Amino acid sequence: MNRWEELQQAAMNGRLSRRQFMAHAAALGVTTSLATGVLAKAGYADEPKKGGVLNIGIAGGSTTDSLDVTTYTDSMAFNTAFAMMNQLIEIDPNNKPIPSLFKSWEASEGATKWVFKVQQAEFHNGKSLDAEDIVYSINLHRGEGSKSGAASGLKPISDVKATGKDEVTITLSAGDADFIYPISDYHVLVVPKDFKDWSKPVGTGPYTFGAWDPGVSANVKKFANHWNKDRGHVDEVNFTCINDTAQRMNAIVAGQVDIIHRVDTATIDLIKAVPTLALVMAHGGYHAIYAARCDMAPFNDPNLRLAVKHAIDREQLLKALFNGYGAIGNDSPIPPSDPYFAKELEQTKYDPDQAKFYMKKAKIDGPVVLSASDAAFNGAVDAALLFQANAKAAGVDFQVKKEPGDGFWDNVWLKAPFCESYWGGRPAATQMFTTAYKSDAAWNETGYKVEAFDKLLAEAKVTVDEAKRAPMIKDLQKMVHEDGGAIIPAFKDWVDATATKVKNYQPHAMFDLCNGRAAEKVWIDEA
Repeated sequence: MNRWEELQQAAMNGRLSRRQFMAHAAALGVTTSLATGVLAKAGYADEPKKGGVLNIGIAGGSTTDSLDVTTYTDSMAFNTAFAMMNQLIEIDPNNKPIPSLFKSWEASEGATKWVFKVQQAEFHNGKSLDAEDIVYSINLHRGEGSKSGAASGLKPISDVKATGKDEVTITLSAGDADFIYPISDYHVLVVPKDFKDWSKPVGTGPYTFGAWDPGVSANVKKFANHWNKDRGHVDEVNFTCINDTAQRMNAIVAGQVDIIHRVDTATIDLIKAVPTLALVMAHGGYHAIYAARCDMAPFNDPNLRLAVKHAIDREQLLKALFNGYGAIGNDSPIPPSDPYFAKELEQTKYDPDQAKFYMKKAKIDGPVVLSASDAAFNGAVDAALLFQANAKAAGVDFQVKKEPGDGFWDNVWLKAPFCESYWGGRPAATQMFTTAYKSDAAWNETGYKVEAFDKLLAEAKVTVDEAKRAPMIKDLQKMVHEDGGAIIPAFKDWVDATATKVKNYQPHAMFDLCNGRAAEKVWIDEA
């Protein structure tokens, strides 16, 4: 492959901005018309328009939210934070790591030593970014008792230190060929050393803090000295929390907001009928989940877990809940789009006879209660009621306890024995398992604690040989599928909607709203 072919491939994979591509093409002597044609094929928009106000209608907000980076559990907080603070490493639309505040990296000594070079950037308070700021920001998620969603992935770090003003060296207790993914976790955002005032975050992002009303609204304003000139095109961004699905749909149809996510697929034709609106969809790792805690009664009985897994009609739920926009789940969090997806696993099907068989073997003392809330995902309460009806016909009787959306993630999730939840997925299978299924994971919502699983996961993370690594990751899926407490009926496509004046909106396999970066990536073109 020659340099021009390599450059075209980089454009097709989204690894270069339009400006970077044109500069490299010019250096190779490629004509402007030819280069522009390649960009058109790659789906690049025209040159960014500067200015204007962007309004985003967003779900996943609560009055208990905080902008403290260690606390994020849903969309409102982390999308607002992404506008103000940068990650160390980004994950591109193809689930590949790309530079951010770490502009380069190199692993050595069996992937136990990682050396990162630091980007030149300025904080909103005028301070220049240096390695000490990054060490401090990483350590916010470490230590005994950390409840950060990034804690499990960073636990293998034995030492992190500044080895130069623009260099950070991280030493791991064991090699991890996938460490680049946990360090890119969406909680790991960078603030100045010793920063503590989370009521008004200071970052290196394209926007500065404007206002924050938890569960209601947020506002950010353009930062003139942002280091990345390919980001932050509008003057101001308003986030309005609209947790109600119908209200969110009505808001974009009425032109009150420019972007929404979590589009109601049951009424998707409402968006299609409006010529000034566009749908944006992506396949990925988003999955609805019914988390049955293996470490709590009554689901510490594996027979009850098996009974419930056979008592859910997955095809009916996919159609009723997501209008078919997705794929059937098989009680493993690794989606069909993942290169390590274990497609050979036998699909668990709706089987009333099997459900009744395992129910008879189960030793249940007291009622089985499913905590349900639309805070978990669109239509979650209706889905719980459908599940309840499926299960009852299969001889499994449980109660649906409707929980309030406000405070759900703080008061119910990780606490209830049987609870609805959702995950956006992770770019690496080992990261997903480390975050939510490893015994000591802070977000181990199913209470799955199996020594053999932890050991195999550790082996998979240090194995570079793909021929040996792939079977390990498939065996991890099999273990969770057969014995875990995760009931995953379906993977849902990401479905967002934008006004047609919103340009450069890039669907992402990992999460909606351009993987949380809509505010910094898009621009407004009224023409």
